[in-house]
Amino acid sequence: MSNQKIVDLLGDKAAYLLDHQCTTIDQSSLHLPSPDHIEKIWINSNRNNTTLRNFQTLLDHGRLGGTGYCSIFPVDQGVEHSGGSAFAPNPIYFDPENIVKLAIEGGCNGVASTYGVLGLMSRKYAHRIPFIVKINHNEFLSYPNRYDQTMFGTIRSAWNMGAIAVGATIYWGSAESARQLKEVAEAFEMAHELGMVTILWCYTRNNAFKVDGVDYHTSADLTGQANHLGVTLQADIIKQKLPTNNGGYLATKHGKTSPLVYTKLTTDHPIDLCRYQLLNCYSGRVGLINSGGESKGASDLSEAVYTAVINKRAGGMGLILGRKAFQRPMSEGIEMLQTIQDVYLDRTVTIA
Repeated sequence: MSNQKIVDLLGDKAAYLLDHQCTTIDQSSLHLPSPDHIEKIWINSNRNNTTLRNFQTLLDHGRLGGTGYCSIFPVDQGVEHSGGSAFAPNPIYFDPENIVKLAIEGGCNGVASTYGVLGLMSRKYAHRIPFIVKINHNEFLSYPNRYDQTMFGTIRSAWNMGAIAVGATIYWGSAESARQLKEVAEAFEMAHELGMVTILWCYTRNNAFKVDGVDYHTSADLTGQANHLGVTLQADIIKQKLPTNNGGYLATKHGKTSPLVYTKLTTDHPIDLCRYQLLNCYSGRVGLINSGGESKGASDLSEAVYTAVINKRAGGMGLILGRKAFQRPMSEGIEMLQTIQDVYLDRTVTIA
């Protein structure tokens, strides 16, 4: 994809994003994605040799292989939002094989899904694309609906099916977060012992994070702190929603922050807000991948490129995008995934 296609998809936001220069956190102080990410960051860590090999396998696979960037195809929405909600727009994805096929044809580094999906397909596909098992979910059938992440299986089961990585979610800020933290920490420890990579979905959730009609669940300061908690649990990659605003701590008036977060370390530019998320991932030593968000139809491709440009220019490691790709015909889903990857392959889209 030429840079002109990126410009066209960004539309009137092209110059705003592609010409931006970050004056808050200088790129020289960050650890940015590179082909030798494992040697630069992890070789002297407590991760064992098998974990390092599997991490390298993940980064070497697919169209972004060897760049240090990562494109992951996630499909856990059948549990999180119900199968009907997730797959009714494109019922072929009730069949787990089509989930794996889309990840392969789309050139992704790996496919992240449930124990059921990946376990059923493991003998046929575990050697063809890295498997990432999502180990906990928000079971969304109980009435009234609850917002809690509970374990659906064991690390040993994920390892036995040939997965090289596991993913988990913690709802930071929720009443259940202390239990989730303990469960995920123990699961990640076991995963690392078996040589598996760990990816943490660091989402915030608390009704008090909505103040005077403004939703701060994706504020840079609150999501940044969620990231900081996630890397403390020894996550190898952090998944986070793209920041949409800032000042969550100031609005809720809970916890502690510093005025410097808002006067020196961030501006209202989306790349600067995302860079603050990255700063909280041990200055980029732990890779930051942003999520693609829900499918909205015709605008999905431009929104996905918008997110990818922000993540890359902020210093992030890549994108983890599912619904925008699988809630449309497979050929269009493949195009969606590869167009995002082309942003990371385009050398004219540089770190801000």
